[in-house]
This record gives sequence, structure tokens and C-alpha cells, in this order.
Amino acid sequence: MRRAAIAAASASLVFVAAPAVDAAPSTSALDGPALAHKLTKSVTLEGVNRHLIAFQRIADRNGGNRAAGTAGYDASVEYVAGKLRGAGFDVTTPEFTYQVQVTDAAVAKAGTNTYENIPLTFSPQTPVGGLTGPLRVVAEDGSPGCEATDFAGQDFTGAIALIRRGTCSFDIKHRNAAAAGAIAVIISNNVDGKLSGVTLGSPGVVPTGGVSKADGTALVAFAGQPVTVDLRYHSENRVSRNVIAQTKTGRTDNVVFAGAHLDSVAAGPGINDNGSGSAGLLETALKLGGSPKVKNAVRFGWWGAEELGLLGSIAYVKSLTFEQQLDIALYLNFDMIGSPNAGYFVYDGDNSDGVGAGPGPYGSGQIEKAFVDYLTVEKQIQVEGTDFTGRSDYGEFIRQGIPAGGLFTGAEVLKTEAQVAKWGGKAGVAYDPNYHQVGDTLGNIDRVALDRNSDALAWVTAVYAISTEDVNGVPSRATRATVRAEAARTLSLDEHHEEHHTHDATE
Repeated sequence: MRRAAIAAASASLVFVAAPAVDAAPSTSALDGPALAHKLTKSVTLEGVNRHLIAFQRIADRNGGNRAAGTAGYDASVEYVAGKLRGAGFDVTTPEFTYQVQVTDAAVAKAGTNTYENIPLTFSPQTPVGGLTGPLRVVAEDGSPGCEATDFAGQDFTGAIALIRRGTCSFDIKHRNAAAAGAIAVIISNNVDGKLSGVTLGSPGVVPTGGVSKADGTALVAFAGQPVTVDLRYHSENRVSRNVIAQTKTGRTDNVVFAGAHLDSVAAGPGINDNGSGSAGLLETALKLGGSPKVKNAVRFGWWGAEELGLLGSIAYVKSLTFEQQLDIALYLNFDMIGSPNAGYFVYDGDNSDGVGAGPGPYGSGQIEKAFVDYLTVEKQIQVEGTDFTGRSDYGEFIRQGIPAGGLFTGAEVLKTEAQVAKWGGKAGVAYDPNYHQVGDTLGNIDRVALDRNSDALAWVTAVYAISTEDVNGVPSRATRATVRAEAARTLSLDEHHEEHHTHDATE
């Protein structure tokens, strides 16, 4: 983003409305790069940071967080929706019902010591009184519990597995442990603080809880001794809201959709996760305005209850009919774009890295290229791919065949020496040491990374607002008009040539 003062920075880029139906384009219509340059210039770091300040103050006034189901989240919804209505958007806050896991027992007992052991979302429950078995500690080899071989050399049959967090998902760790014979799993945090607000992502196979880093280290001393894990909970129905805003201009059957989750975990205010993505998205929307001169309508979404299992985005996408889903040309996701020890990651849409979940739907590779090209050319930043792991709100979109992409600056995984050489920062330290912790505050942001990524967010959104041809083959009106004009000119020349040839033949 341009850091210099911009004379009308507070004004939206509201252009003359383009017709929402297919029609001849205005000769003054902005093309993709022109709109992108103008929007990116208008979206400033100062503007984005102002929204982060608002989120911090909302959390401070509401128990220290903005988690789903809390007054802090409701206040965040009203803040975002109010700003968007003021900018002329059509805004709705659709409700969805979800089940929340209310803890009844969350302990790990070793000897005379009792440790808080919080059930992960989607963990199976233990019987009343818990499960008891010998504690087996998985060695911390840089990717503990991520490979089946990590469980070789010990007998995990009937055991409780203790695994340090990091590198791969909780789901992979606990499934590997279960396959080795473990009857329960304890995941210990790899940063200070509780391990709360985390999920297996889908129904688990053995009871799995999370303990703090300090408690995990203390439990290592009980290796081989009996440990009891008691994880029980019940479910209650709750209601939350998403925020949806769409421009009043542009094609409504070829919508460019950009989203970020608005909720924090209960442990803290969530300024990086995901105030950063929400703030960058909001400032982009406000500066674009509700009636820009675009070829495709732009829809923005702020999702609720993401931290409980992507619940808001899943509910929204599933609420759409097939035809309504077909109206969405693509989805752009922004979840953590200002991590304090930042990496620069772009979702690997075409699976060129050959890692993990495979490619996204057709068009995802082209979206990846749009972000990579901008960051490498305009910002001179080397980027890396990040897998479609299903950990964020793009999940339901790609399951329904909608191409997707986006940006990510990293969470609990440790930055490598090679990445420090490219990006700076500290090796052997998590991209966000305060991930899901009370310390995720205004002091937990790399504002250079936030600046660069907010620019990339604005640029790619604006380019696709003009044309999605590389993603779904639907060219812009200007392109179609040029093709039609060229075809008409060619036909006219052919007719003139034929007339001249016929005249020659009759003489």
C-alpha cells in the first residue's frame, strides 16, 4: 500500500454504475489494471489499522474476545455492517444455527497431579471416569506425530499418546496415534498458554484433548506411568450471524466473492486471527464502494463461528441453491494476513507443490498465479504455496466446485532458516507465536506484511471485478465488445471484397 498521505483517502472509489445485465460497455469503463491501481492506492495501511483498533476496543469492552456467541462478536458484526451500509452496499446479516461443545470434564491425571486437558472439537468422549493407560511420549523430531514411523519403537497398544503440536494437523496426529493402538491422545501446545479453541476438523477416532505447553512438558516426566484422560461434554444450539455485502453494480450471475472470518477464539481478541483479514477486506470494500464501475458484482463475506469448525461459511454455501452457487465465479479467502513473524503464502490452487490435499477446482491455479504475480512483481516478495488443508473458509466453496485462492502469513508452524533468508524474521519461532492466545493483540501484527497483503487483496479483487476470463472463460464486456466490433469489421471487409470481386467478374 502507498504509505504517503492520499488527498481523498477517506472517500470511496464510487464510480458511475455499470449495467448489471450484458450491454455495450461505456467507453470510460475502467479496465482491470486501471481499477486495481486506483483501488490499491486508496486502500492504505492507516485505514486497515483503524479497523484493527476498533476490533481491539470491541474485545476490551466485551470480556477480552470476539468469539462466536459473545457480545464481542455481535459488536464486531454491527461495526462491519454499519460501515458497509454507509458505503452504499446491499448488506444482510443472515443467521445460522450451530451446536456448541460445552465441556463437562477436561482433565488429564498423572500421579497426584491434575492438568487441564481441553477436548478438541469433534473429539470422541471418554466414559465417565475417563480412560487409563500408560503414557507414551512421541519424540519431538520437528514434525511429531505427523508420520506413522513416529510411533515405531514403542508399544502404543492401550496407551495414552502425548504429542507436541506443530507441522501437521491435529487430525493427522491423532489418527496416526490411533492406528498405532493408542486409546486417547493428548496434544501439548508448542507456544505458551492453553490449547483451546482448536478442532480435529471432522469426527475423530479416539478421545483427543489439548494441554498447555508447560503442562505438556511436565507430563513427559510420567512417561510409562498410568495416566487417566477424562474428556466429556454436551452440545447446545446457538445462533450466530454472517455479514454479507454486495455491490449494486456488475453482473449478478458472475460474482467475485471475497471473504474472511470475523470471530476470534475465546482466549483473546483475535487481532491477527482474524482481525487482519477482516480489516483488509473491510477497507477494500469501503474504498471500492457500493456502486463501482465493474463488470462483475463483488460480494464480500465476514464469517461467524469459523473457530468452531468453519460453521458460518459452511452454513452460507449450503444455503445456496445450485443456481445461486453457479452465480459465484470464484472465492478469495483471507485468514491471517499480518502474522508477526510473517511468511508469504498463497494457496496452491494447481497443486504444483505436490503436497497434501491436491488441486482446487479448475480456475484455482489461475487465482494462485494472480496473487503470485502481484506479490513477486509489484512487491518484489518471494512467495511459497500453502496447501488446501481445509482449515479455513474456502473449504465448502471448493467442495461445491467453486474455484478459490487467497493469502496466509502462517500460524503455529515454525519459520525455517531458508524462509528467514527470504523474508526476515526469526527461525525456529512460529509465524504467529500468539496464535489462539490472549496475546493476539494490536502488538501481534507485522504491519509491513499487512500492508503488502492488503494491497494484494485489493489488486486481485479489482482485476477479477472487471474480468474472470482466465478463471471461467467469461470475458469482460469490453473484451466481448472488441471481439464483436472486430468480427463486424472483418465481415464488412469480406463483403466489400466479395462485391469488388463480383464486379470484376462481370466486366
